[in-house]
Amino acid sequence: MLKLLDHLEEWLIAFLIGGATLIIFFAVVHRYTAGLPIPVVQDWLLSMNVSWAQELCIYMFIWMAKFGAAYGVRTGIHVGVDVLINRLPDTLRRKYVLFGLLAGALFTGIVGTLGANYVWVIGHTDQTSADLELPLWIVYLCIPCGSYLMCFRFLQVAWIFFRTGELPKHDVSHVEGIEEPTAVFDVPDLHPADATRGSAS
Repeated sequence: MLKLLDHLEEWLIAFLIGGATLIIFFAVVHRYTAGLPIPVVQDWLLSMNVSWAQELCIYMFIWMAKFGAAYGVRTGIHVGVDVLINRLPDTLRRKYVLFGLLAGALFTGIVGTLGANYVWVIGHTDQTSADLELPLWIVYLCIPCGSYLMCFRFLQVAWIFFRTGELPKHDVSHVEGIEEPTAVFDVPDLHPADATRGSAS
């Protein structure tokens, strides 16, 4: 179940940032090509209304940022100043780290609850966005969804740290889907060129 949630989180972030990039690209190309004096094409492009593109991209990036923050907690990519905490004795360091994780869970839980209350209130109104005319409760739904997911991730990391004493670490040199290279040759000090020559002959 957690693997499915992890993949869903990653797919949603990838879809939002990829979709927003394509929409921005389309809007920019449309803006500049509509200014070219091409008789039929210019009229067709000017008849297209793409004023919604900027607003949609803003909303997509907001949603991406909320879910990206939860992803950051899970993978350990958030920046943290832990120089002093790492110099503490293990038992004291453990307590400080757990306190920080649980404080993060409490904060995001409060934000999620306040956001859910706001979405509930605004959902009973007729307020819509300016260009898309999308109900605003759908736009603001990212606050409780993203905050509750981030709260869950804080609790998940805290539980793993409580059991194992390990925090998630992000390796900037690691690319997802590419495994570490394994040794191909058992012979020590063998240059790959030598092995290639030997197999060719």
